[in-house]
Amino acid sequence: MDELNDIYNDLIMEHSMNSYHKKKLEKCDFCEKGHNPNCGDEISLEIKLNGNLIEDLAFMGHGCAISQASTSIMIDTLKGKTVEEAKEIIQTFIEMIKREEKDEENLKKLEDAIAFRNVSNMPARVKCALLAWHTMEDILRKNTNVVEK
Repeated sequence: MDELNDIYNDLIMEHSMNSYHKKKLEKCDFCEKGHNPNCGDEISLEIKLNGNLIEDLAFMGHGCAISQASTSIMIDTLKGKTVEEAKEIIQTFIEMIKREEKDEENLKKLEDAIAFRNVSNMPARVKCALLAWHTMEDILRKNTNVVEK
């Protein structure tokens, strides 16, 4: 189990230091700002859709390693998914962080985002890990009528 935690920690550090998604999109359909007043983390999340498919995502902003890595890994996880799939994955991630979802089979849909599972043991970091996911949830909630057919 310690070996798995080391892999997860390495993954989080890799994404926090080398996010390929930290950029502005040439053209985006929706943009939403997310802010965590507790620690000052801020992101601006951009989404480009192709019908009901999330074609591209990117972000700009600053914050701790957890918030930056969580944003980057969320983008890896949601890119190429439908809006409905994304909503389901977001809900599962939030429930995992809140310790409401523990079913291993259901958690598989999170892909690399499962690396944040132990953040629930660090209450001060929960909002950091959830920042991007709540911001993405807001984009989809506000614009659902536009993107769903």
